Amino acid sequence: MRNMARRETPWYKLDNAGTLYSAIQREEYSAIYRFSAWMTDPVDPALLQNAIDRCMPRFPGFAVRIRRGFFWYYFEPNTAPGPYLKPDVADPCQPVRFREDNGYLVRFYYYRNRISFEAFHALADGTGGLVFFRTLLAEYLRLQGHIIPCGSGLLDVTEAPRREEREDAYARYAGEVARAPALIRRAYSNRGEPEPFYTFHVTMGFVPVDQIKSKAREYQASLTEYLAAGLIWVLLEKQHRERPHRERPVALAVPIDLRALFPTDTLRNFILTVQPSVDPALGPYRFADIVSQVHHYMRLHINPQELRALFTRNVRYERNPALQLIPRPLKNPVMAYNYRTRGVRPYSATFTNPGVFRVPPEMEPHIRHMEVVLGQATVARPHVSAISYGNTLEITFAGTQRDAETERAFFHFLVTQGIPVRIESNRRPGGSSKEED
Repeated sequence: MRNMARRETPWYKLDNAGTLYSAIQREEYSAIYRFSAWMTDPVDPALLQNAIDRCMPRFPGFAVRIRRGFFWYYFEPNTAPGPYLKPDVADPCQPVRFREDNGYLVRFYYYRNRISFEAFHALADGTGGLVFFRTLLAEYLRLQGHIIPCGSGLLDVTEAPRREEREDAYARYAGEVARAPALIRRAYSNRGEPEPFYTFHVTMGFVPVDQIKSKAREYQASLTEYLAAGLIWVLLEKQHRERPHRERPVALAVPIDLRALFPTDTLRNFILTVQPSVDPALGPYRFADIVSQVHHYMRLHINPQELRALFTRNVRYERNPALQLIPRPLKNPVMAYNYRTRGVRPYSATFTNPGVFRVPPEMEPHIRHMEVVLGQATVARPHVSAISYGNTLEITFAGTQRDAETERAFFHFLVTQGIPVRIESNRRPGGSSKEED
C-alpha cells in the first residue's frame, strides 16, 4: 500500500501550519503533541506493534519523512522499516530530529497499561492525530479478540486511503479578503527559570466531568471557556504577586478546529488560534467578569468570515511569488522571527482542549482514561491542554520551567471552586523528572 502511495504521490507540500512548524524546528524545540490511553489491561507490546504496522498504510500522511527542498520543506512517503514501539520515557515529547527513527515523525510508547502516540505537528493537528490514535486502539483491541466496529471517528484499516484525507483545507477555503489578527504587542510572558536540556515537567490533574461542567453552567459558559477563564485568573494573580513596574495583558492562544465551520475530511492541519485576553490596566476583575469576557470574545470572533480572512492571509504569504523564489535557509529565520513576535510575545500561555474522546460502545470498557500533553514551548513556560473521556477530564501543564507555580495555582483555584482534583506529576524535589508509578 505504501508503494502504491509512492507511485500516486511521490511528494507533497506541507500545509500552511506544517510549513511554519518545520521552519521554527530546531535542536532544542519541536512542535510535538502526545495522546495517551490508559487501558484496563497491561499492554501487549507484540500485539501493539502489529496494530501499528497494520495502521500505518491506512494513514499515508503519517507514514512520511520530511525533506529539505531548496525553497520549501516537503514530505515524501517513507517506506523504511518502522516506526517501532518503545518503552516509555520519563521526559515525553522530545524534539524531533529528521534523520532519527528512520525518518519517521511519529513515535509510539508503552508503559504498564498506557499506550502513547506522539506526532510532529507539521503532519497533522490534534483532530487528525486523534483519528489515527482511535483507529490504532481499535485495531489493537481487535487483535486481542474484541469485536470493534468502524465508525465513530475511527477508520477501517482494510480500506484504501482517501484523497480527501490529505487535502490542504487552508488552500481550499482561502477567500478573497485577507486580514492580520489584532494581536496584543506584548502580553505577560509568564516565563520561569529554564531547566537544563531536556528536562520536561508534566503535571496532570484529573477532575470529574459532571462537576466541572456544572460549575461552568453556573457562569453560563462552556467547559473550554470556563477553563480558559480560570487560567487567565491565576495568571493575573501571579503577575500581580510579582509586582512588575507595569502589569501587561494576560492573553491565551486557544487553537480552534476549523472543521466545524469549513467541512473537510482532511487529517492534516486545519486549526487557527484565537486570543481571549484581559488587561489589568483597566482595573480589577472578578472571576465572573473574566468568564463573561472570555465567553463573549469566543462567541464574537469564532465565525467563518473572520477566521477565513485570517488564514487567507497566511495562505497568500505562502503563495507570494517573490517569497517562492527565496531559498529556504533565508526564509526560515524570517519565519522564526515572525513566530517569536506574533506567536509568542502576544500570549501568556497556550490552552487547547480537543474535547471528548469518543469511541464505539464496544471500546469503552477497555479504556480507563485519556491524557494529552503539548510539547515544550519556545520559552520556559507551561503549555496547558485538556481532554475528557467518560466522567474524567484530564488537564495537563507541561513545560521546561523550574517552578510549578502556575499549575499549583490553577489546581488550587479549581479546589476553591468546589471541584475535586487528583494530581499526578513527573516532578521530583529539586526540579528533575521521573516516570510516575
